[in-house]
Amino acid sequence: MHAPQPDSAFLSCHSLDIAVETCTLVSQLNLHLCAGSITAVLGRNGAGKSLTLHTLAGLRPHHAGTIYLQSQLLSEYKRRDIARLLSFVPQDFEEPFPVSVLECAVSGRHPHIDFWQWESPQDYDIARAALAAVDLQEFAERSVATLSGGERRRLAIATALTQAPHIYILDEPTNHLDPQHQLQILNLLRRKVDEGCAVIMSLHDPNLALRFADHALLLFGNGQWLSGDCGSTINAETLTRLYETPIRQISQSHERHYISL
Repeated sequence: MHAPQPDSAFLSCHSLDIAVETCTLVSQLNLHLCAGSITAVLGRNGAGKSLTLHTLAGLRPHHAGTIYLQSQLLSEYKRRDIARLLSFVPQDFEEPFPVSVLECAVSGRHPHIDFWQWESPQDYDIARAALAAVDLQEFAERSVATLSGGERRRLAIATALTQAPHIYILDEPTNHLDPQHQLQILNLLRRKVDEGCAVIMSLHDPNLALRFADHALLLFGNGQWLSGDCGSTINAETLTRLYETPIRQISQSHERHYISL
């Protein structure tokens, strides 16, 4: 019998196993992504962060367990219907066609457009607003090929915004970004959850997770995992175990920060 999904969860998994060949990276994972919350996924390189996000997005098979999207098994959805509810931003973004920044961003509207229809003026307005949200409005007519790595990253996030999903799954959204744009993007995602969306994202910096996320999922790479609210899950002891290097907590003005020794 399948475990029921909580009514408040947009996306959930029960007893989920994620493996590569014979190596189980995540075992018996239980996770609930609810409206109005950000979940940060932390772990060493190779611990299974990207594979977990791909699996939750329905982009790769899982070895055991169940995934629910809005109270229905994810496997029962058509891919187009999933795209109306869920957007996925991969770790690396490459646009294979010679298109403009605006044309790339408006492609996020395709799940909402009937086959053989063109994008409407409203679709382009949504795309332009998404570009403005990531500070790319001046680049709308430029070729994607001319963008830097950080600009491509912001374009990928703008395309996800144009998609207007309930759930954002982002694999290292701060990758290639300078500190200013890291904070811009994370504040933007914070506003999306305040509007009722759910976000799950992988991060390398536990300090950013502690600052912006509500919940944390720690992946240890050997099947073990730890999940809970950030305040109790992220601490020097768990981070030292997670990264296999000594981590020290520094407290200042009632805020916690973590550094490696």
